Amino acid sequence: MSVPTYASPVERVWHAAFLVICGTVFLFLVAPILAIVPLSFNSEPWFHYPLSGFSLRWYHDFFTSERWQSAVVNSVIVGAATTVLATVLGTLAALGLSRSKLPLRGLIMSLLISPMIVPVVITSVAMYFFYALAGLANTYPGIVLAHTALATPFVVITVTATLSGFDHTLTRAAASLGASPALAFRKVTLPMILPGVISGALFAFVTSWDEVVVVLFLAGPEQRTLPLQMFDGIREEISPTITAVATLLLILSIVLLIAVELLRRRSARLRGIAE
Repeated sequence: MSVPTYASPVERVWHAAFLVICGTVFLFLVAPILAIVPLSFNSEPWFHYPLSGFSLRWYHDFFTSERWQSAVVNSVIVGAATTVLATVLGTLAALGLSRSKLPLRGLIMSLLISPMIVPVVITSVAMYFFYALAGLANTYPGIVLAHTALATPFVVITVTATLSGFDHTLTRAAASLGASPALAFRKVTLPMILPGVISGALFAFVTSWDEVVVVLFLAGPEQRTLPLQMFDGIREEISPTITAVATLLLILSIVLLIAVELLRRRSARLRGIAE
């Protein structure tokens, strides 16, 4: 954020102070996270500064340990399945909610985003009792469905925001040229809202990948995901391997955030062209 050239000296001072305050708050929030990164390269099996030496032993332990790799595979399976289901359901819901004449639109939207508002512990307990009756506890489909319920609101919000700038006359023009609704969606609507759909899919994957409370209630020994493995590792045995895993997850989060930002800019450019 640059200061305007016509700003007065007082405004320039306030602008500089604003940048300093924002930088200090950002450093205060990020510093504890960044402090984990050097610890992941420590050669000793305990947490302390200064480091005793440089070593990759904890990364080696992560990539060679059957427990950690099994947890990663479970997280990938659950996250991929959740992403597909949440993206499809959330996109369809957003398309329906984008119609201004939809009755009870506000109520439907409130119900769809309610998993974001209700505390996840309450949702987990409710799902546990329901799954116990339905026979879905300790199963992969049960965890995928639970994560889909938590991730779908993010897709709905992201795609709905993208559709807010969509020109629906394009689909009517495609229909007037003989295109079926499915063909008009595939050739006209989907390419225009694709950045928003992909952004929603990334949010859905991150939601599933990072979720631990629902898995704690619903998962069995064979469905242990990476966050649950980290939680148990901190509770039962504090190992520096957790710092290596945290560092890798931090890198993954940064990559996903960059991807979302690039998609947001592309979506903005597409809306500008459409307008």
